[in-house]
Formats: sequence, C-alpha cells, structure tokens
Amino acid sequence: MFFERHGGGERALLVHLEGQNPEAREDPQEFQELALSAGADIVSLVTISRHQPTAKYLIGSGKVEELRDQVKADEVDLVIFNHTLTPSQERNLERVFECRVLDRTGLILDIFAQRARTHEGKLQVELAQLEHMSTRLVRGWTHLERQKGGIGLRGPGETQLETDRRLLRVRLRQIKARLEKVRSQREQARRGRRRAEIPSVSLVGYTNAGKSTLFNALTQSEVYAADQLFATLDPTLRRLELNDLGPIVLADTVGFIRHLPHKLVEAFRATLEESSNSDLLLHVIDAHEPDRMEQIEQVLAVLGEIGAEGLPILEVYNKLDLLEDVEPQIQRDA
Repeated sequence: MFFERHGGGERALLVHLEGQNPEAREDPQEFQELALSAGADIVSLVTISRHQPTAKYLIGSGKVEELRDQVKADEVDLVIFNHTLTPSQERNLERVFECRVLDRTGLILDIFAQRARTHEGKLQVELAQLEHMSTRLVRGWTHLERQKGGIGLRGPGETQLETDRRLLRVRLRQIKARLEKVRSQREQARRGRRRAEIPSVSLVGYTNAGKSTLFNALTQSEVYAADQLFATLDPTLRRLELNDLGPIVLADTVGFIRHLPHKLVEAFRATLEESSNSDLLLHVIDAHEPDRMEQIEQVLAVLGEIGAEGLPILEVYNKLDLLEDVEPQIQRDA
C-alpha cells in the first residue's frame, strides 16, 4: 500500500523556521538534503523568523497568505516544513495552499519507505507510517461522512472514517505481532553468538557519516553505500577475522539524525537493539562536517533512548581526505 512511488520529482517549496529555542533548532542545509533524498524538485527555500508558534498554522496568517501566493505562482505540488506539524495545522495549511503539506517527520518517513529493502525493513516503515497517519485520517474522508444523508448516502451506520480506523488498528496489530517474531529470532541469533563467545561490534553514527563505506572496506562486502541521507536502513551483519582476537561479528546499522521521530525509534527498535546488545560501538563521525559536535550529541541521545549509552565506544573520524593538512592517526587516552 505504501511502497508505490510515482516517477519524477515533485515541485516542492521548503519552509524553515528560525528563532525557536536552540533545542528545537533545525539545520536548513540538512533539510534541503533530506528533500533531495526524497526525490523532491526544490523550487525555493523560505526562511521565516518566528519566536512564538501559532496553534492554527504554526506561522502567522500574513506569512501563510504570502506562501499561498508563491505556491500559486510557482505551481508547487508540495510544501514541506522543517518542523513537526500537528494534524490540524497540516489540514489548515493544506486548505489554504490547496496542495499537499508535509512536515519533517512525514518527509523522513517517506525517505525510509523508499529505502526499505528487506521484509522486516518494510514492516518497520509501515508501522511508523500507519502510526503517523492514524492521527491524520480525518483529512481524507470529509466527503464520505454519513451525516450528509440523501439518497445513496445513508450508510450502514459506520462512517468511512470509522471503517478506516478499524482496518488500521487490525493492520497495526498484525505488523506488531510479526515484528515481535523478528525480534525473538534476532534475540535467538544473539544468544547463539554469545554461547559461541563471538564478540559483536556495531557501527553507529549520524546519517551519511560513511558507516557503510567503512563496513565494506573492513569486510570486503558490497553493501549499498551512497552519499545520501539514510542509504542504509536494514542492518547487515558480517563475520570478520581479527589477527589477535579471532572471529567477531560486525554490524552496519541505520544512521541517526537530529530529532529522529520517536515513532521511528519505536518502529526500528528490533533493528536498533543490534547496537544496544553489542560489546563495542564504533561511532563513525564525519570529520569534515562543521556541526559535528552537535551530530555527536544527537547520536549519543539516540543511544540513550535505546539503552546503549553505557557501552564502550571508539570514535572513528571519517572523511579526513576532505580536510587539509590532516594525517590519519590513532589517538589513545588513558
């Protein structure tokens, strides 16, 4: 249901809000990369200074009018906000712009839907999408409410909306049951490795830090690696022989991003548990990224959410070739 993608990019207008508290600050550059990763054809990026979000539109009504004129003039198909919108804000904005409106969470979910390759990955994405959609069902079905009455419109007592909610609940239960099965299979495999005393090492880090490229170099594998956000969704495990230690299992995992939607952390719990059950984490850091300290904090925050903050971590600074006068080196602390 969620994996049919129509070809061609959509003409998108990006809206970024400045002036919110530093905790909720988003990066406009990263926002544009996300939109491009989703296949959007960016018409323009509008930055709005806003200190007090409004309940109806998130932004002021004057700005909404300005954006509406721009949407009409540039024939925009989609307006994407670099922030989380409530279902009612999304509906109100769609009514004014007369085109689809997406928030940051919806955008990340869309990228995940495009990248999911394995059966488990697709289930995890669908779970996150359905939970996100369940609060937004109202907007699609106003034309099918039974209250209208009239010949041919007097329904059996259940509105289309209620039917959809019921079907959604059934589907959510099915997916959760299947993912629970996957989770127990993973746990069994981990127990087997523990019994055989094979240590496991996980690559973690911000999205597009170069985890899959490093994984391929270490294991001579050909895991999909690309210079784009969220190229890896499904964890890959490979056995690796180390000279003075013997065999280990190396895991390549999904990258993190600032304000990773909580629904995604929940849906990907089975995958992320691969990291929280490791003996060692290799934290891959993009040395060329100006905001790398912020990215490091975000990764540590997600590791805290999945209960992996107490594990030993080795920091691996990647992309040194993009810096001037820096030689590869190993630094040791006490």
